[in-house]
Amino acid sequence: MTLTLYIKPEGCFGCDKTKQKFTEAGISFTTVDITTNDNALAYITEELGYTQAPVVVYEKDGSEDHWSGLNPDKIKQVIARRTA
Repeated sequence: MTLTLYIKPEGCFGCDKTKQKFTEAGISFTTVDITTNDNALAYITEELGYTQAPVVVYEKDGSEDHWSGLNPDKIKQVIARRTA
């Protein structure tokens, strides 16, 4: 399983809360700063079509799910899959 959070490091409430929820659940993740990584910004905007941070990309067993913004229901789903 891989979990990648595309974030803005300063002043992003949704980014901070998303990181907090995964950290509290003991789930490791990689963060990518979209304010300093042009390729990451292009990926989430041009390929995935998102305009809001954070963007969460979850991959497990060859399938991928992703969303943007603070989404407690999706976070709970990932935590449930990971801890199952």
